[in-house]
Amino acid sequence: MTPKVEFHFDFGSPNAYFAHRVIPDIEQRTGAKFTYVPILLGGVFKLTNNQPPMVAFKDVKNKQDYQKLEVVRFIKKHRLAKFRFNPHFPVNTVQVMRGAIAADGDGALADYVETVFRCMWEEGRKMDDAQVIRAALDEAGLDGARILARIQEQEVKDALLRNTESSVARGTFGAPTFFVGEEIFFGKDRLRDVEEEIEAAKARA
Repeated sequence: MTPKVEFHFDFGSPNAYFAHRVIPDIEQRTGAKFTYVPILLGGVFKLTNNQPPMVAFKDVKNKQDYQKLEVVRFIKKHRLAKFRFNPHFPVNTVQVMRGAIAADGDGALADYVETVFRCMWEEGRKMDDAQVIRAALDEAGLDGARILARIQEQEVKDALLRNTESSVARGTFGAPTFFVGEEIFFGKDRLRDVEEEIEAAKARA
């Protein structure tokens, strides 16, 4: 029996994009299916008194350069040649994260997630502009107008807030965060550990 595996994500994190691109290979190798859980990274930071790495480490000599090196290595290792750092970064993701909640309710989360990650981290679109968001969704065959209307619904707003608060209560302090059962792992660099825990959980079952 494969364990429950969750991917807690925010589209504003390039590391979440990297994880999204690597997850299918892990699913194929392990037989596990990752459940995508939209959270609002800004909300996580407020609840945990955390800061984005570019802020937290901006005065640490060599830290930023090393992080850039790790990104280059990860891209090379996993052949993610389509990645482009978004020129509009940081992007306010509240609309697209609420959109993920709405799309999930419509049974279209997978297509929505793929579209937004691609537009954010491969095509460099300004994904906090409602017109840009709608155009991107429409081009992908999704109902952009419907999703943008639904993100104004209190039910959708509350669902994203609940996801975020629940994730933090379980130990989340940033994105991407993974849970294999109740075992927590943070960051794209822990994906090997995630895969190993999936296999260990399968062996224990």
